[in-house]
Amino acid sequence: MTVALPFVGHGEAEQAFLSAHASGKLHHAWLIEGPAGVGKSRLAFRLAAFILGARGPVAAPLDAARTDPVMQKFLAGGHPDCRVVQIELNDKGKPRQDITVEQVRGLNHFFTLKPALGGWRVGIIDSLDELNRNASNALLKTLEEPPGSSIMFLINHGSKPILPTIRSRCRTLRLKALSGDETAEVLNMVDAPKEAIGLARGRPGLGLKLATPSGLQASNAARALLRSMPKPNDALLTAAVQAANVDATALEAFSQEVLNWLAGRASENPAAADAWLKTSRLLGEAGALNMEASQTTAKLIAGLYSSVGRG
Repeated sequence: MTVALPFVGHGEAEQAFLSAHASGKLHHAWLIEGPAGVGKSRLAFRLAAFILGARGPVAAPLDAARTDPVMQKFLAGGHPDCRVVQIELNDKGKPRQDITVEQVRGLNHFFTLKPALGGWRVGIIDSLDELNRNASNALLKTLEEPPGSSIMFLINHGSKPILPTIRSRCRTLRLKALSGDETAEVLNMVDAPKEAIGLARGRPGLGLKLATPSGLQASNAARALLRSMPKPNDALLTAAVQAANVDATALEAFSQEVLNWLAGRASENPAAADAWLKTSRLLGEAGALNMEASQTTAKLIAGLYSSVGRG
């Protein structure tokens, strides 16, 4: 049997959901949160398919096969009782900056309809981080007055705070970074480049995303720069800046190396802890503010210098 949506790790989260389902007291909204790239979206899709009727063997009920009739509809995006809300493309074919209030209102309307196949209505929002303010408020209305036979899975990467009133109306499943062996297993499933494992740090999705030529170059340049701290030479600094500014993937790879380096020193170095916090905030704000890559890179390097007393 070929499992349609294979999954590695996070057994506690899956069991928590299955136990709630078996009890007959299934919460109407589930907040699936954790770092980007650990499998939150995949878990949401597995749970959604299960609610709609896809079934694996008794010992692994979420491992439905590709031949399962419900799973076939689900994977084809044609199941009438499931709606996925995520970033859409604009008129120029480029991703919009956020999930709009119109999209969430469409989901709210979807939940007012009777299930087409007589079971549940399922909604997935991927992710809460990308909701604009009006969209968050529109979502809250449905969470406050959930219709019967409906369930929502809300994915949260934690890049920005979510409304406390949204969080309080959800049951939370927290996913952590995977072990090294689990990460390797996931990446081997998709024939990822071998370099992806070193970039992932327990987040297979991140490793796969960054394992591009520009991402690898930026990561290597960042590591060379970081090894030379606190007194990097001009050549290493120039190479790192140039590599980080190639494209969005390169900047993210560079940023992740800087964050990891600061995090490793934060427990013993207050300046590094402060720099890590400021850098995390910077990266969360850079996209929303449309900050130029060169400006973001300059701020990242300034944070590095401040962590070693050179700010």
